[in-house]
Amino acid sequence: MSDVAAVKLLVEKHNALKKEIAKVIVGQEGVIDQILLSIYTGGHSLLIGVPGLAKTLMVNTIAQALGLDFKRIQFTPDLMPSDILGSEVLDQNRNFKFIKGPVFSNIILADEINRTPPKTQAALLEAMQERAVTIAGHQYKLDLPYFVLATQNPIEQEGTYPLPEAQLDRFMFAIELKYPSVEEEVMIVKNTTTTIRNQVEPQFNAEQILEIQELVRRIPVPDNVVEYAVKLVNKTRPNLETASDFVKQYVDWGAGPRASQNLILAAKANAAVHGKFSPDIEDVQKVANGILKHRIIKNYKAEAEGISEEAIIRELL
Repeated sequence: MSDVAAVKLLVEKHNALKKEIAKVIVGQEGVIDQILLSIYTGGHSLLIGVPGLAKTLMVNTIAQALGLDFKRIQFTPDLMPSDILGSEVLDQNRNFKFIKGPVFSNIILADEINRTPPKTQAALLEAMQERAVTIAGHQYKLDLPYFVLATQNPIEQEGTYPLPEAQLDRFMFAIELKYPSVEEEVMIVKNTTTTIRNQVEPQFNAEQILEIQELVRRIPVPDNVVEYAVKLVNKTRPNLETASDFVKQYVDWGAGPRASQNLILAAKANAAVHGKFSPDIEDVQKVANGILKHRIIKNYKAEAEGISEEAIIRELL
């Protein structure tokens, strides 16, 4: 199949996939779009939202619709790395045998990742980056595709272990979940308080998703789009001579080169699902918020004046 035909097929399959997800998840289209772009490019996402917004249900539904294995890990302060990676045990013949942990799956929901100590966070982040885990000197490869969706609760920050900036940078998107509208909440209540259960039909399999990830990487990008993405990331850095007064006034640290890479990858995927064979500047702008938001560190002045990361990104676009 040619790449042109593959992009046209992806548009059809993507729309069918969204219809299947909509059988269970009401609204949250922007969130679902960003999660799917992340999967199509092989990235990971951080989902930020208060409890009860169907984060777990959403990930489970997406995993079913993609035809992938799904596991959920509830992070707690007493969770150890071996609890998620697995451990070696002695069998009846007194030989060591490796028992795989829940990290061995295609889609991992890392629920409340900021509630577990840095040692366990780091164990998951190694799996995310290397697509492998090391136990007792042996490296075990994870099945591909491999996608981690971590959640953070923005309230009740007492007793948590916030992810350091270097680890936050490993997530392609930071996606904020907002409360549903009244009409959406009415639909949610109607759908979830009856005996009717909507069945989600798989639209893909693991092999097809790996092919999509390859297809996205093959999509050509014009030089002016790459330059726009790099200059946009460059504008977030207050220590450069070229930085604007606005950025110098409100930003402590800007985004690194990983942001530029992710902007282009996400723009390619966004172009592909809309039937375009090459991304343009609008595609970069559309994905910029989710990719830059967690990579811009505001200073105390921005906090005091109530200036959000979104407002800073809007100013730079």
